[in-house]
Amino acid sequence: MNLMARITEHPLDIRAHLTAVGDPRAGAVATFIGLVRNHDSSVAGEVVVLEYSAHSDADAVLNRLATSAAVGHDVLAVAISHRVGLSRVGEAAIVVAVATAHRACAFEVCRRHVESVKADLPVWKREVLADGSHMWVGLT
Repeated sequence: MNLMARITEHPLDIRAHLTAVGDPRAGAVATFIGLVRNHDSSVAGEVVVLEYSAHSDADAVLNRLATSAAVGHDVLAVAISHRVGLSRVGEAAIVVAVATAHRACAFEVCRRHVESVKADLPVWKREVLADGSHMWVGLT
């Protein structure tokens, strides 16, 4: 299985993810692009920027999650990146691409992988609102 998993401060390149999962055996590529939105139902006010911070082990955790998401399936390739640093509304915060022989498997693995990253990746975000206030999300 081909694997690309990375934490980066750079804007996420969706085409690079599609290229990374390119395989002539693939009949399907499922993708997920998580975008920064201008609101959060748990806060009052307009979100203008998210600032993501990651634990120093985040790269290793992301690689482990990507590998385990594909176990037991006919996954040909996985490419995932999560952004850290400042991201503005409309920018991608996470991109996942999964290549498989058939679409049902691609959709299932892509969704499962996104959910495992959301639950287990040591990344936290600070939502900055239009009024200058902010709120940390994901701290426990």
